[in-house]
Amino acid sequence: MKYSKLMKERIRRVRILFKELGYDLVEGEKSEETFSAAFENEDGFQGGFFIDSDNRFLEFAFTFTFSEELGLYIQEKLEEMLRICYEFGCYMNLQKTEDEIEFSLYSKLYYSGLNYYVLKETLRDFQGCIESLKTLVDITADEREDGD
Repeated sequence: MKYSKLMKERIRRVRILFKELGYDLVEGEKSEETFSAAFENEDGFQGGFFIDSDNRFLEFAFTFTFSEELGLYIQEKLEEMLRICYEFGCYMNLQKTEDEIEFSLYSKLYYSGLNYYVLKETLRDFQGCIESLKTLVDITADEREDGD
């Protein structure tokens, strides 16, 4: 794999910062244009990130997957899900296939501002968004409230 100098530096920098923050990385897809990896900390928080040579930012991603049967439930919660994303500075994508519904959450950080503290705060907000969404769509909690 032959990366440009800029891509090599971005990958090196991101790896170092994640390591300094206590995350383990598992590399994913690689091409001359992109690099992706999954990350996890000791508390079990997981996500993924993407580095694309054509972009000026590091992108984080997390996906919730729901069965097709939960379509109406997710539709009911969608406005609140969008509000949570906005509150934490994240954006989302909703995709429906034949078998499932995927709600993908994203955040990004421009390389020009990438340092230890900014990455730490960005990941803290990203994790907060994920946790808030998990709480919102916790079906078992909703079932308990209904008395089922």
